[in-house]
Amino acid sequence: MVGVTITAHENGNSGEYVAHVADSDATGRLVWAQRDGIRYAEHTLVPPAIGGRGVAGRLVEAMVADARENHFRIGPSCSYVAAAFKRHPEWADVKA
Repeated sequence: MVGVTITAHENGNSGEYVAHVADSDATGRLVWAQRDGIRYAEHTLVPPAIGGRGVAGRLVEAMVADARENHFRIGPSCSYVAAAFKRHPEWADVKA
């Protein structure tokens, strides 16, 4: 897999994680909104140009790592994020 860099962007009670793939101008995104102290992962979007490279998984991993470091919980509203939490029971500590 080529290099993937994840950046986090926060704007008050919402934000996103953006995946930059080394060999593409396309970016993947995991968009969240905060309600009642929980960050709800609402959408995971990875365009076909960078699909099939594990980009969506890397976005969720970045959010989980951020939750552990910054002490927040994640509400997996997005179907992809919900499925990722089922595959990774070790993330239960940050699941709302």
